[in-house]
This record gives sequence, C-alpha cells and structure tokens, in this order.
Amino acid sequence: MTILVVDVGTSQVRAAAVRPDATVAMVERRPMPPSSPAPGLVEIDATAMATAVLETAGAVLAASGPVVGVGITNQRASTIVWDRGTGQPVAPGIGWQDLRTVGTCLALRGDGVHLGPTESATKLAAILDAVDPERRHDLCFGTVDTWVAWVLSGGTLHVTDATNAGVTGMVTADGSSWNEATLRALRVPSTMLPAIVDSSGVLGEAVALPGAPPIGGLCGDQQASLVGQGCTTAGMAKATFGTGGMLDCCVGPLRPGFARQGPSGTVPVVAWRRGGVVTWGVEAVMLTAGTCVEWLCDDLGLIDSPAGSDAVAAQCADTGDVWFVPALLGLGTPVWDYGARGTLLGLTRGTGRPEVVRAVLEGVAHRGADLLEAAEADTGLRPATLRVDGAMSRNTTFVQALADAVGRPVEVSAETEATSLGAAFLAGMAVGTWSDEADAAAAWRPSRVVDPAVDDATRQRHRSRWAEARRRSERTIPELSDLSF
Repeated sequence: MTILVVDVGTSQVRAAAVRPDATVAMVERRPMPPSSPAPGLVEIDATAMATAVLETAGAVLAASGPVVGVGITNQRASTIVWDRGTGQPVAPGIGWQDLRTVGTCLALRGDGVHLGPTESATKLAAILDAVDPERRHDLCFGTVDTWVAWVLSGGTLHVTDATNAGVTGMVTADGSSWNEATLRALRVPSTMLPAIVDSSGVLGEAVALPGAPPIGGLCGDQQASLVGQGCTTAGMAKATFGTGGMLDCCVGPLRPGFARQGPSGTVPVVAWRRGGVVTWGVEAVMLTAGTCVEWLCDDLGLIDSPAGSDAVAAQCADTGDVWFVPALLGLGTPVWDYGARGTLLGLTRGTGRPEVVRAVLEGVAHRGADLLEAAEADTGLRPATLRVDGAMSRNTTFVQALADAVGRPVEVSAETEATSLGAAFLAGMAVGTWSDEADAAAAWRPSRVVDPAVDDATRQRHRSRWAEARRRSERTIPELSDLSF
C-alpha cells in the first residue's frame, strides 16, 4: 500500500515512497533552482523540471517496487504555458516570487480587478502577451501540479486541484470554477485552463512511470503540509519554517467571511477538497524566516552554516534585550508592509555574536507567534498546540523560542518535509491506504513536543517588547509601504 510522492519545490524536485505507517523512504532529489535573468524576475525551466520528475520518480520506484498510487505536491502559483499538440513549453515558466507584473496589478486595481503579483493570473497574461498576443494558438496553462500531472499522464490529464486553483487569482470566491470576469480582464481564453478537480481522488494513470500507477492526489505545498501534520479538524494549525514562513489553520466546511484578506491579515485558502466537499483554512505569511539565518552565514559570516546557529545561540542564556525583526523583504501577516526592513535594536558594547544569532532566531519565533495570533483573531479559533515542520524545525533553540512566544506546546514533525506526507495521505485516501482524513491524521506522530519555558507574565512582557520593535521596522521605505494588492 505504498504511495509514491512527487514534491516539486522552489529549488528542488523530490520523490519519495511513503509507507502506510507514515514513514518516508527511498527519497530521491534533483536540484532545480530557478533563474533570475534580471532583478525581480524569477523563471523556471519546465522541460528540466519534467526530466527531474521522471528521473526521481523512476529511481524511487526502482528501489521501492510497485506502488498503489501517486501524490503530487508543489510550489504554488508558479505559471507554465505549453503547446497542447506538442506538449512543449512555449516560454520560460514564471516563478511565484516573480514581480514583473506589479505595474499590471496596480493598473488593474484601478479598474476594480484585485490581483497580486505573486498570483498566477498576471503571470499567465504576461506569457500570452509575449508569445500569443492575439490569443490564437492552442495552448495549455497550468500551475506546477498541472504540468507534473500532464507529464506523468503522457498528456492525457489537464487538471489542477482546488488548492492550487485558489491561488491563481482566477477562481470564483467559492473556489469551484474559473472567474469569467477576471479572464476577460486579462484576455485569457477559458479553453486553455485546466479542469478543477478534488485534491484526493483517482484522476488517471501515470503512464510515463513503470506500472502506470494511478494519480490520486494533487495539493499545493502549504495545504499538503497541513494535511501531512494531521491538522484535519477545525482549530488545528501548523507552521512551516523554510526560506519564508507559512502558518495554515484548518477552519472547516464554511468559507471564512472575508474576500481576500481578514482584519488581521490572513487570507482564506482551500485546505483540500475531497468528494466535491471543500475544507477551508486561513493562511498567514512571513516573507523571511530561514533566509535570515542564511544572512547570518552568507553575508555577515557570524556562523559557518545555518545549522550552526543553534550551537552559537546556545552560548548565551538570553539576547541581553537585543531584538531582531525579520523583515528583509518586508512584513507579511498581520502588517502587510512591503517597505518594512530588517531591524536590529538594543545593541550595547556587551553584545556579542551569540546574542545577535539568538536574537535572529527569537525574532523569527516572534513572527511565528504573530502569525498564530492573526489566525486566531481572523477565525475565532484557538489551536491548543502548534505543529511545525521545515528546516528550522530542527533547530532546538528556535523551537524553544517559538514555544515561549506562542505560550503553548509546539509539536515537531518527525518528517521535516511534511508536504510529502500530506500528498501521500490525499492520494492514499483515494486508493484505500487510509480510509479518511481522521485515519490519515491518526498515522502522524511528532518527533518531540516542546513546552513553554517561561510563565505567561514573562511571555506577555516579551511580546510587548517585540511589538514595539516590529513597529519601528515599519515604513522604512514609505513608497513600498503604500503598495497594497
């Protein structure tokens, strides 16, 4: 009952075999960093991606033997366009971080069309304007899940699931269909769009792989991580701390009552769709997390490697009232301020390398608490614990700081990349490995649970100091701070 998972991230393609006991085995990786031909531009070689998908999946199958199903999870909102007849990409794919369409988004806002530059919609329009300005060719659009399903199915499947469709900027509020008004505004032919399907359900055969196993699951990476950490009932939340940070909270069958952004800065997302029934969530965003630790290493030379931050930070008991705000690319939830900048406060002659490194880890932890508090405010739900994955979840100093900042236990995923588990759970429900969401969630176990080490009065005092530091980072570049999407 093993499931094959194909996980396409921002910088690598990963394939793995997931067993019925939720253990991950036979992992194969291929690096696939995007290119940046100019500042603000991020491009993807979709042909190379397809090759990496087939190579990694093939290697895992050769090691694991036959599988009963395939799950796909992926970086969201990245945009690929290909020729329907030849199956060849017609232009470089545009990555989700690409900002070339900021001007387009601002112009559309003046016409009452609200889109963000990190959504797929204006990226698709930019590709079409370059390769098919008259919109005459028979082309296919897809996010990364669509492209991978097309490749694995030998061109027989042109689909996207509701989690990925929901971040394109082109779907109706209920996530069920494409928004005709948005398509008209961007001159996007509806014929080039994929069918919106369930996140869990057999779609077709992966004929490009040995044995042609059924494709049973599609899901965006953050929602897959939510499912992968067993957060399948309302009020459960997980946070992923990688390059940036994302917190997702399961809300249940009713859509949150705000269109694009809640009062505290979270956004509504489809958590997954199964049997035609949508489970909703909210998502809170931190623009820089692990990037800040990389900055300590690559740019400041304070640590030899990101992993070394843990031991260096442990050399001091506290920061000596030094505060770092991780806003190297601006702030996300709850204060969407693209003009905020990283801020280091409270330095004295006694401040040393350990204090600065610890301040960075604690700053990311306090941003994590910001995200959880925003999700609670926008949903009225209070998670009893916070589950975490991502590279920073291996850092013991950081995880303890996070538990202290959120004031509740933090459960650390045994699988650092819980996206793979989520994709496996969704595909496995489609083929019978797990019977339903509760059965899949029961298979998840944390590697450890970290309790807060400070009392509530101390936590509140630290959160107050943090809020002041964050306020001082805001509007460093007012022209960018005034941007809103």
